Amino acid sequence: MKKWMRFMVLAVMPAAMLVSCDEDGDDVIPPVQEDEARVMVVHASPDAPGVDLLVDGEKVNTDALNYPNNTGYLTIPAGTRGITVNAAGTSDAVIDRDIDFDKDKSYTIFATGSLGSNDIQPLVLTDDLTAPTTGNAKVRFVHLSPDAPAVDVAVAGDGGAVLFDGQEFREASAFISVPAGTYDLEVRLDADNSVVLPLDGIELQSGMIYTVFARGFVTLPEGNTNALGAQIIMHDME
Repeated sequence: MKKWMRFMVLAVMPAAMLVSCDEDGDDVIPPVQEDEARVMVVHASPDAPGVDLLVDGEKVNTDALNYPNNTGYLTIPAGTRGITVNAAGTSDAVIDRDIDFDKDKSYTIFATGSLGSNDIQPLVLTDDLTAPTTGNAKVRFVHLSPDAPAVDVAVAGDGGAVLFDGQEFREASAFISVPAGTYDLEVRLDADNSVVLPLDGIELQSGMIYTVFARGFVTLPEGNTNALGAQIIMHDME
């Protein structure tokens, strides 16, 4: 019996040694680190009402998200998450998708298209938030005007450099690095270079990351005032 008891004590000791104690002798269990991702949702449908955002069935916004605003980055568990966008205050889903999110990555989900055309779809982008080099900013362009043809984004004026060429609806460029400063840009039709939207006084700060997206209608539906324009998002890099 004594040999059996001695064996049991020796077997338990290694496990007991793995449990740390605080000064009062209580067991301290280290916290479990959950894998996380960050996601920002942007309301980019110019004829859709305010919306609620649900992650795995749980509402995560307090106030309705209205066009053309965004949620800012929200921290969510990494993995496959059910993302639902409902008309605010209802269970009427305009988007209901399972989307994969990798740990330690950041994403932007644009709710795109026209409700009147029964064409609301998510555009999911992975955000490269590595800092730009000294003296530069990073910027990308996303074409989200439902009835606009392919466009270019260029520095204003004859001979201005084309920054983003031939962007189609629901198409996003990669981030590019540009010298920090204030720019006069213009959105041109890719087909004939005619200017459809001037973008004057666009300030790009050193070390910052931006998304510029075209939004609104070229031809306004009856009763709608969301004309073609542009929206700028400065990304939170934390």
